[in-house]
Amino acid sequence: MKYFLLFFLFFTLLDSHAQSAQPLLKPTDLYLLPDVKNCKASPDGTMLAYVITKVDTAKDKTISHVWMSSVDGKTTLQMTNGDEGDFDPQWSPDGKYLSFVSSRSIGDDSSSLWILDRRGGEGQKLVDVKGKLAEYAWRPDGRKVALVIKDADTIATPKPKNRKPFIIDRYHFKQDIEGYLDSSSTHIYLYDVATKKLDTLTKGVYNETGIDWSPDGTQLAFVSNRSAAFDYNSNTDIWTIKAIAGSKPKQITTWKGADDKPVWSPDGNSIAYLQSTAEDDFIMYGHNLLCVVDANGGSPRRLSANLDRPVNNPQWSKDGKSVAAIVTDNRNAYAALFSATDGGIKTMGNGHYNCTEMAALNGDDWAVLVSTPQIPYELYLVQRNEYKRLTHHTDNFLAHVSLANVEGFESVSKDGTKVSGILYTPPNVAKQKLPLILFIHGGPVAEDEFDFDAERQVLSCAGYAVAAVNYRGSNGQGVEFCKAIYADWGNKEVKDIIGAANYLIAKGIADSARMGIGGWSYGGILTDYVIASDNRFKAASSGAGSALQLSMYGVDQYINQYNNELGRPWEHIDRWIKLSYPFFKANKIKTPTLFMASQNDFNVPVEGAEQMYTALKTLGIPTQLVIYPGQFHGISVPSYQADRLQRWIKWYDKYLKY
Repeated sequence: MKYFLLFFLFFTLLDSHAQSAQPLLKPTDLYLLPDVKNCKASPDGTMLAYVITKVDTAKDKTISHVWMSSVDGKTTLQMTNGDEGDFDPQWSPDGKYLSFVSSRSIGDDSSSLWILDRRGGEGQKLVDVKGKLAEYAWRPDGRKVALVIKDADTIATPKPKNRKPFIIDRYHFKQDIEGYLDSSSTHIYLYDVATKKLDTLTKGVYNETGIDWSPDGTQLAFVSNRSAAFDYNSNTDIWTIKAIAGSKPKQITTWKGADDKPVWSPDGNSIAYLQSTAEDDFIMYGHNLLCVVDANGGSPRRLSANLDRPVNNPQWSKDGKSVAAIVTDNRNAYAALFSATDGGIKTMGNGHYNCTEMAALNGDDWAVLVSTPQIPYELYLVQRNEYKRLTHHTDNFLAHVSLANVEGFESVSKDGTKVSGILYTPPNVAKQKLPLILFIHGGPVAEDEFDFDAERQVLSCAGYAVAAVNYRGSNGQGVEFCKAIYADWGNKEVKDIIGAANYLIAKGIADSARMGIGGWSYGGILTDYVIASDNRFKAASSGAGSALQLSMYGVDQYINQYNNELGRPWEHIDRWIKLSYPFFKANKIKTPTLFMASQNDFNVPVEGAEQMYTALKTLGIPTQLVIYPGQFHGISVPSYQADRLQRWIKWYDKYLKY
């Protein structure tokens, strides 16, 4: 209890920076917000390497660079510069050098591995890569580097010539960002630092990812789906292979679901990894279990089986007695240590915060990447169960803006289900009924958490109460809560969202006559479901959504989900039509709706927005369609990100402020 109070007071004081005299946060302010991520500890545990991403407004793009900080927080240095991005920093095993991936001097989407003396100087290219460098890892003795490289596009033609036709014979043939999928694969290679020779370690039609070296440097663990019908299922397993060209892989796990993220124990006898809760061919409604298996295979120990919460980012403690992981639990994501023998859990703090990365330091110390509702992600040192902030990259941003107030709430849906949410309200506003925006997360298997949410902060600072709702289908509240919407979209989630609105109205927070709704991805899909179910909403924004689900079959990247969860349309047409009710009941929609989409989105293609825009336009309902050129499912161009926020505010202002 004493520790809980100290932890809570610590973050409360951090959140209480003086902001009352500063202007309210607006969309273009986000250009000035640095993004801190990708933390790696030096071998001696005294330094941290990480990446900071900033916006270059002149070039309208983000640029990432490698930074370094001492674990006492006294020294912070920018290690790389330039117009091209640098990312994925790792320490050489002797701690003298930092390696990183960069596209500098290449001039296209390719990337190479670079190395930099930690004492300073110019980076030197370590190895050129033909294909896409997906990941890499130093051998413990520093003499070799394992590289995971996706095959080069052998049928592409140099610009400006037209590309050769796509020849497709795969079942799963589309993926957002990657585009149309061909027969190319991702394999492991070994690079000898001294001889500069690159050897192929794995070959064939399968993909290999998620590499990790054994402590003695003789083997690599990796992840691969080597089932006969790998395009039709999610059956990835953990494999090991001797780090000698021509070696044959050895299968370590046999779970028919997904196994991922292998990490060798310090003594080399065990491998920690993540396992899916289900063995289905397509896994959506579930979460990861933390497991440990003998390095030679056998039955795993499921360390988090009784927790019923998702775990991620497994890492061994220095002494090998525990496995650290991040637990997602009802709007929080906290760091925890699991006993490697019996799964006993020790949390590293409580309260409203969000942890995304961890790095083991010396003894029992850890570095963690943490955010709170009013502080963006920064690095902290966890020492003797106390949190000490190490970096202050976002201080300048915070010093010049006022932020929304943030608090949690719990509503009860019509069928009695308890649903958690997060409420944002404008700062320095007297208690009164406010126009409400229910801004819905995507996924659906995701959750809104107590971290810094820039989009909801901006919307609230525009004068709105903004509610995030963790509807059924979200994670962080157990597998059954997550599975509740299986093959039943637009039903229980709608009840939960409407239940949250009713709660906020009853509490005198929301003005029932001025309610809006919006979201992106599944948040856009749910927006369509809600406005087709309840006419109280006076404005809506549906981004990257779909309503005529039947038309998405074979058009997006979810063919495995559709056939396994919903069934083939020609065999289950009634189910498909039922789930498409926002389109077939479009004549019941009265809400003015802004539709948005990304031109190159293969996740939820632009057709979903186009169809609903056309339907409402035909019916004479106020509507507009905005398509962002060249974008994938996530908007990456900074000016488009600001434009989207500005359009949301303008649309809600038009119909909710009068």
